[in-house]
Amino acid sequence: MEQLFDLSLLNSTVRMVTPILLAALGGSLCARVGIFNVALEGLVLVGAFGAILGNALTGNLFLAVLIAIGSVLLFSLLFAYITIHLRANEIVAGVALNFLAAGLTTFLLRTIFSVKGAYYDNEMHGLPAWDLPFLQQIPVLEQLFSGHTPLVWLAYLFVIGLHLFYFKSVAGSRLLAVGENPVAAQSIGLKVRKIQYAAILGCGLFCGLAGAQLSLGQVTMFSEGMTAGRGYIALVAMMLGQSNPVGMLASSLLFGFMDALSIRLQGLSIPTHFTLMLPYVMTVIAMFFFRDKSYLKNTGANSSAR
Repeated sequence: MEQLFDLSLLNSTVRMVTPILLAALGGSLCARVGIFNVALEGLVLVGAFGAILGNALTGNLFLAVLIAIGSVLLFSLLFAYITIHLRANEIVAGVALNFLAAGLTTFLLRTIFSVKGAYYDNEMHGLPAWDLPFLQQIPVLEQLFSGHTPLVWLAYLFVIGLHLFYFKSVAGSRLLAVGENPVAAQSIGLKVRKIQYAAILGCGLFCGLAGAQLSLGQVTMFSEGMTAGRGYIALVAMMLGQSNPVGMLASSLLFGFMDALSIRLQGLSIPTHFTLMLPYVMTVIAMFFFRDKSYLKNTGANSSAR
């Protein structure tokens, strides 16, 4: 048991939770304006490929992250145009974009890098790991929080920032007003479509960072479908947290822990197929406890109002 649960497992949890948390935070922006963004899976996948492509082309990690964000913003604009201007069903549009992202990244992987399955370069460097000096004086905290990339720390800072933005700012109140009743929000002078576009682009920013962390922070490679359902898990984390950043952090930590635990169990002679399904089993179990059906009803009503 001591080999299974230790501080290194919690350290892995802090790292593994980052893509899920960032995608969930992005999804909450869309949820605040009444849009249920099912395309998180595809957006994170595009971000992961964009980060590797940017790193391979420029050799600069900062530019690689910017390219990841830029590529996801283009996908987000497509999703925004389809759902806001064309008034298409956001769930159907999101699923279609997920398939498009999976097919497009596979095609580009074979076209640009001339490989199938995965691309890896020994000379490619991933995101640097930061060791904060003040943590070295506290052994337990050092083992928990040392060796993480800047995007890991940024994700937890975003939790604080979004919490203040949602509940302590006028702009956050306007987001909620648009999500609750777009017609009433428009009647008091709010530019509903502009705010919805901004929320979807903000979601794209978070998903771009999530993809960069996935392909340059946790590993330094890209493989077909490497998100492995993390975007869908982020949706569940968002719903469990009721689009509250603190709640999403708690639910994301649960899924991140199961992800880290599944990797740890692989080293204990437990069949890989069993361990890999643990995060998804936890996702299904979590949905049984999610009984607030008004969430999906509200997003559906807001979609009709647009």
